Amino acid sequence: MLGIFRRRSPIPRLSRPRLRADDVAVVYAIGDIHGCYDLLLELIERIRQDAKHITGRRILVTLGDYVDRGPRSAEVLNWLCGPAPEGFDRISLAGNHEAMMLEFLASPSPSSPWLDFGGMDTLDSYGVDVPRFVRARRQERLAILKASIPVAHVNLLTNLPSLLELAEVVFVHAGLRPGFELSEQVDEDLLWIREPFLSGPADRGPLVVHGHTPAAAPVVTGRRICVDTGAFATGVLTAVRLTAQEGPCFIDTAGRLAP
Repeated sequence: MLGIFRRRSPIPRLSRPRLRADDVAVVYAIGDIHGCYDLLLELIERIRQDAKHITGRRILVTLGDYVDRGPRSAEVLNWLCGPAPEGFDRISLAGNHEAMMLEFLASPSPSSPWLDFGGMDTLDSYGVDVPRFVRARRQERLAILKASIPVAHVNLLTNLPSLLELAEVVFVHAGLRPGFELSEQVDEDLLWIREPFLSGPADRGPLVVHGHTPAAAPVVTGRRICVDTGAFATGVLTAVRLTAQEGPCFIDTAGRLAP
């Protein structure tokens, strides 16, 4: 695994939408983007080429963690606010970094853990003078955020769903808590969980496609697929292609196409 996993911060108890999709020919699920806008555009082009000969409904799922750590978070959110790539429906899920950013926007304390969690990189992507921002009084910090971050971005972050269900596959940022039905899962787990999900039963429940826990290559084990390949650190952003006829196929910005 890549990186150092910091202790999590409490997040607001949001009740996010949960979606279901039907009659889908192919799904491409993209792992954690983390401000790597150039890699996102490159991967989207690879997905376009891969999907050219697939007929029927095509869905692009982004698995959360669009902001922080990488240099171009604001542009990633702009892309998510814009139209989906031609020929695709797009469903964008919430990640824990979006939840932390929302919490910060509501109460922008200079001691917020989000700033050390990659938030400074996100503020910088909006053109915020971070040293000045941290020194400023609360009202000035609020004014800077209001002037720098588009309302459309805040609305996007607020309304991102936490889960997509498609036949026997569940798409989510972090994972599911073992032993609980989908209807019993809480957003905090969907956005934050690692254990006991990662070492949970490998032969029960739906197939879960997720990000959140970075590794050097996609992880396929039992009933889960992880496509977080630590793009901000490795320079490799990964997607998995799923169809009813074939097993998972991985596409990444390193030019690899692998079953």
